[in-house]
Amino acid sequence: MQLIVAIVKPFKMDEVKEALGAVGVAGMTVTEVKGFGRQKGHTELYRGSEYVVDFLPKIKLEILAEDSKVDSIVDAVTKAAKTDKIGDGKIFVQKVEECIRIRTGERGDEAI
Repeated sequence: MQLIVAIVKPFKMDEVKEALGAVGVAGMTVTEVKGFGRQKGHTELYRGSEYVVDFLPKIKLEILAEDSKVDSIVDAVTKAAKTDKIGDGKIFVQKVEECIRIRTGERGDEAI
């Protein structure tokens, strides 16, 4: 099992969700987050004053998947979230030692 964590632009969320549904993702956790990468935020103008926006809004997706499905999920997120502009996001893949469904006590892939 592996945990796929993807940070994407908020306006790409619907496309990413559809792409994940097409490859068989049955569940995910979605969180609204803020952050910055290489772009270090940007400056904006408000009522004649310039100010720096350090943290940009992003969406964080967390998907637990069987090892055999990881590549198709990563490909789906990459294609759906890509805009070819700075700030498209990142995908992290981590090994998961164990997963337990609280309600039934199922473990491993059955608990996903």
